[in-house]
Amino acid sequence: MEVEDMKPQVSSKLKVSEDVIIAIARIAALDVKGVAGLGGEVGKMSKLRKNGPIKISMMGDVAAVDMRIIIKSGEKACNIAQEVQTAVKENVQNMTGVPVARVNVTVSGVVFE
Repeated sequence: MEVEDMKPQVSSKLKVSEDVIIAIARIAALDVKGVAGLGGEVGKMSKLRKNGPIKISMMGDVAAVDMRIIIKSGEKACNIAQEVQTAVKENVQNMTGVPVARVNVTVSGVVFE
């Protein structure tokens, strides 16, 4: 038996902050054409009170994202919400490695330009 076979196996685990997931979800949602903004500001107090436009729920190592968006007038709310779901899920999973079980999108307003 070689010496290398005797080394103990070390397992490591990476923990991703909810703030990082919120930041990625925010940028991904705002990049979708037709999204005017989020349904409220993402600030320090909104994170502390858990009343911001993006909420993250961790179920073990899997994330669930709930978010409120504001769309531009003339856009189809259903299509925009589906695009936001896809963009947020893909971006969070690709950038953090955290699997996303669901992305719930609520359209909380419309901006008339």
